[in-house]
Amino acid sequence: MLEEFKEEGRVLAGGQSLVPMMNFRLAQPAHLIDINPVSELDYIRVDGTSLAVGALSRGAAVEVSRDVSERAQLLLEAIGLVAHPTIRHRGTIGGSIAHADPVAELPTVALALDGQMVVANAREVRIVAAADFFKGPYITALEPGELLTECRFRIWPSARTGHAFLEFARTHASFAVVAVGVVLHLEGEEVAQAAIAICGLAGTPIRNREAEDLLIGKRPTPQLLEKAAATAIKGLQPASDIHGSSQFRLKVGRVYVYRALELALRRAGESKHG
Repeated sequence: MLEEFKEEGRVLAGGQSLVPMMNFRLAQPAHLIDINPVSELDYIRVDGTSLAVGALSRGAAVEVSRDVSERAQLLLEAIGLVAHPTIRHRGTIGGSIAHADPVAELPTVALALDGQMVVANAREVRIVAAADFFKGPYITALEPGELLTECRFRIWPSARTGHAFLEFARTHASFAVVAVGVVLHLEGEEVAQAAIAICGLAGTPIRNREAEDLLIGKRPTPQLLEKAAATAIKGLQPASDIHGSSQFRLKVGRVYVYRALELALRRAGESKHG
């Protein structure tokens, strides 16, 4: 059906993003293709060094998954900030990522966890890195006729690894103004691996490798965390809107990156034995 309808067809999964857009006439697809009967896309499992989440898996299933709580704590923390429980019982992981809202939590997590998106059409399957998947606000690398079938999240070492997902929103469960996802892995007293992803400061979630490189191989002092936080937002020019000016967003971004690094560092120190 996707092959037949091309741009005129839209996939309906949980409907928590698509239906509101249709209500506001921001999306007017000629055809809706309901994939809810495709139960093969509803799973959460460990696949080698990745956590594989079927595109039809609900947010509520992620919240109670033992595999997620043991191997992808950043995903677990972020999913609890996605709207309300009612929304999470219907909304799907694949739907949120394919929707590519620039202030959504799950695309930010995918970027931080070196996500890989498995997409398929009627003839072939291909894998797209999260860094290449998000092209702009509500724009992804999905081609006409393609379906996102699976999201893969990298599994970090359990011992000496800490995570933090923090977001600033105007009210509880509303869209984030700025959100930050951080993962740190320590070896001895130094940072061995780092990931910093931010949304709300650009048209897509961003990951600043320069800020991460500042941390790697060094002892994470407060001064170093401050420098990494400042570097993480360097060069960004977010748009101003009713939720805050560009400068306000940058200030919040810098503060939240610092707080997330601080929290992830503390949690890494508390997880010495995994």
